[in-house]
Amino acid sequence: MNRRTTALLSTAIVTAVVVVGAAPAAVAAPAAGAGAATAAPDPFYRYEDGSKPLSSYRPGDVLKKRTLNYHIFGIPTPLKAIQLLYRTTDAQGRPSANVTTVVRSPHGDGSKAVSYQSFYDSLSPEDGPSRAIAGGVSLGGVIANGESLILAPLLLKGYDLVIPDTEGQNADFAAGPEYGTNTLDSIRAGIRTEETGLHSGTKFGLFGYSGGAIATNWTSALAPAYAPEVNAQLVGFAEGGLLVAPAHNLRYVDGALAWNGVIPMALIGVSRSYGIDLTPYLSAKGLEVVKDLERGSIVDALGRHPGMTWKDMAKPEYKDPNSIPPFVAAVNKINLGQAATPTVPGFIGQGNAGWAEGTFNSPPGIGTGDGVMVAGDVRALARQYCAAGNNSIKYEQYGLLSHVGAMPYWAPRAMAWLDDRFAGRTAPTSCGRIPAGNSLEPEKPTVTP
Repeated sequence: MNRRTTALLSTAIVTAVVVVGAAPAAVAAPAAGAGAATAAPDPFYRYEDGSKPLSSYRPGDVLKKRTLNYHIFGIPTPLKAIQLLYRTTDAQGRPSANVTTVVRSPHGDGSKAVSYQSFYDSLSPEDGPSRAIAGGVSLGGVIANGESLILAPLLLKGYDLVIPDTEGQNADFAAGPEYGTNTLDSIRAGIRTEETGLHSGTKFGLFGYSGGAIATNWTSALAPAYAPEVNAQLVGFAEGGLLVAPAHNLRYVDGALAWNGVIPMALIGVSRSYGIDLTPYLSAKGLEVVKDLERGSIVDALGRHPGMTWKDMAKPEYKDPNSIPPFVAAVNKINLGQAATPTVPGFIGQGNAGWAEGTFNSPPGIGTGDGVMVAGDVRALARQYCAAGNNSIKYEQYGLLSHVGAMPYWAPRAMAWLDDRFAGRTAPTSCGRIPAGNSLEPEKPTVTP
């Protein structure tokens, strides 16, 4: 092992450990600076060439690039990061611009890379991983900064990293299809940039938990049709804590003490992504909560409105969310059960001890979960993939672990599974042994009372 490269990585890891340990102070102190960053946005994120419309570029074409030091909580490390502004496609099929970051492993040779999908879960683009890597510090960005501890082992193993801002430049939280196109075009952009060392022969693995799992699964599902050349370079996808049928999740967290904050977050993100105005259906309380979280993150939302239900947010005549046609249309568009089946091997891990997160919810027809994600939905999706002919699906359920608790158990197992795929070993299968799950059929609108 080269001493210089080992020193670089060791320094980065030590810095990550020290800074993450001091995270509360690091996040609290720069609050004013974070506000200043919002007031003066980084021009790198804007495409402003009026002479050539964005639509004239291919998805994945690079519009801008820059190289900078990889930062953790605002502290620079010796690692270099290449950031790319690239053309992609939003949820409505329109050309859009997004940013991704490529980090080359000192031990890598460009033959293998991991596309890491962050679980930054925010409604503010300022909280994305590219901002954290560039030195941004914000309350909502604490997750993207802390994820350096997950990325360091991958770099040590020789994997180059591609880290997209999966939610796009509008931070369309929970809008899964857009996560997928952003990620696929991020990989394309990395391959088309000489400085990254990535190329048409590079093998890629997809890796993500929670919000990162949304992106990982949609990427693998959309790849065969949207980016077949990228699909041919994928060795597999590893994900945990997955959102499958959002309408089920909203019922599952309804009235919970902590995770019910995802109700307004998902409403904002998905309505923003698809251009839907849900305000006519919201009560005064709902309008207040939505306004409060318009640029908030999961860090802001957790435990913010304990016990709040959908009925608290909606006008009385819309106490059943399926009485709102735009809601039904949106949740059906982001239901993974209605998407295509991935053609590459997959490793799916799911906790099933939601009581640890402060909710005992087990709605009829939905069952238990990890506190925010519904285990029966994830089992159903894995079984659906097997039935559709993908017999390389490995499913694990962690009965004693919640959403937060499952992550540190799942991550090393997922990394080991990816190592085997890169090594060319036959993917294990759980097909035929996965317990039954929920129906993933589309939601049906009801008649407004």
